[in-house]
Amino acid sequence: MRSAITDGTAFGAAVLCAIGLLSVACAALEAAEPAADPMHVYLGTYTRGASKGIYLADLDVATGRLSNLRVAAEATNPSFLALHPKGPFLYAVNEVGEYRGRPGGAVTGFRIRDDGTLAELNHASTQGGAPCHLVVDSAGRFVLVANYSGGSVCVLPISADGRVGEAVSLVQHEGSSVDPARQRGPHAHSINLDATNRFAIAADLGLDKLLVYRFDRATGRLLPNDPPWVSVRPGSGPRHFTFHPNGRWAYVINELASTITALTFDAKTGRLKPFQTVSTVPADFDGANTTAEVRVHPGGRWLYGSNRGHDSIAVFAIDQDSGRLKLIQHHPSGGKTPRNFAPDPSGRWLLVANQNSDNVVVLRVDADTGRLTPTDVELEVADPVCVRFRRAAK
Repeated sequence: MRSAITDGTAFGAAVLCAIGLLSVACAALEAAEPAADPMHVYLGTYTRGASKGIYLADLDVATGRLSNLRVAAEATNPSFLALHPKGPFLYAVNEVGEYRGRPGGAVTGFRIRDDGTLAELNHASTQGGAPCHLVVDSAGRFVLVANYSGGSVCVLPISADGRVGEAVSLVQHEGSSVDPARQRGPHAHSINLDATNRFAIAADLGLDKLLVYRFDRATGRLLPNDPPWVSVRPGSGPRHFTFHPNGRWAYVINELASTITALTFDAKTGRLKPFQTVSTVPADFDGANTTAEVRVHPGGRWLYGSNRGHDSIAVFAIDQDSGRLKLIQHHPSGGKTPRNFAPDPSGRWLLVANQNSDNVVVLRVDADTGRLTPTDVELEVADPVCVRFRRAAK
C-alpha cells in the first residue's frame, strides 16, 4: 500500500513536471511569435512649407504606437488620398490651380511597393481648380473628384495597371448662397459613393446643397438624380459627408455653421431627407470656429467631427433605432486646426491630423462608450491634412 502511494505520488509529480515544462514551452513559443503586422498609415499634406509630399508611418494596432515615419513619395499638395479597393494603388489630389503647365488641379496615381512606399505612375487633370477630395469606386475602375475653387466634380478612369486617364465626366455646379465671403459661387468640397456604387453625393459648400448623382458604373458618367439635390440651412456650408454602415442614414458636417446634419437615405432612389441638425461646439463657446471632417466609428455606434478653432473632436452617440445624434464629449484634438481624422480599422484608435501645429496625434477610443482619451503618441509632420490606413504587406 505504501508502495502504491509512493508510486502514485511519483507519477503525479512527473505529470506536474511535464505540465510545467509544457507551460514554459508554450510561453516560450508565445514570446517567440512575431507581433501582428503593423498597419501602414498614409498622410496627405500641403507642401507649401517643410513637407515633401505623402508620408508613411507604421501603426501598432495593439498599442497605438506610431513609428518609422518616412516620405512615401514626393508630390505637390497631395492633400487628400484614396486607396484602391482591390489593387496596390493609391491616388492623391494635387490641390493647385495649375499643374505642370495645365490649368486646373490633378490626380496622381501611385503603385504601392511591398515596403509601403509609393512609385508614381502618372497624373491627369481634374478639369477644375483646387481639387480637395476624392474617392475610388468599389470596383476600382474610377476615381471621383471634387474641385473646390472650380466648383465642379469629375470622374477619371483607372486602367488595370493603376494609371488614371482623362476625365470621362465633368459636372459644373451653378449658383450661390447667403455668405458673401464664402458662398458667392459653387465650391464642391467632397464626393462620396453609396455602398451599392449607384449614387454619388457631392457636398457643395458654396451652394448649401448635397447634390445627388446617378453613377454609371460602366462608363463613369454622372447624371442628375431625381430629385437632384437636397438643401441644408442657408449659410451652413456643407463640407464632408459620410454614410452610416447600415446604409440608411448619412451625416454631413457643415463648415460655416459648425453643425452636423443627419439625413435618411433611400438606397433604391438615392433620396436624402434631413431630420436633425446639432452643434459641434459647446453652447458657451463664443470664439471663431469652422469644421472639417465627419466619420462614423466602424461599429456604427458613434460619430466624430473635427472643430478648427475650438480645436477639438466632438463625439456623438448614434441612436441605433433612429440615427439621431446625442453629444457625449468634446475632446482636445492634441494640436491646432484638426483637419481630417480617421479611426483605424480595429476601431481602437483615432488618428488626428492637426494642420497648424504640424502633428498627427493618436487618441484612444473607449470600446464601451466611444469616448476619447489621450495617449502620449504623436508624430511631427508638416501641414498634415489626411489620414488613410492600409494593412502592411506580409
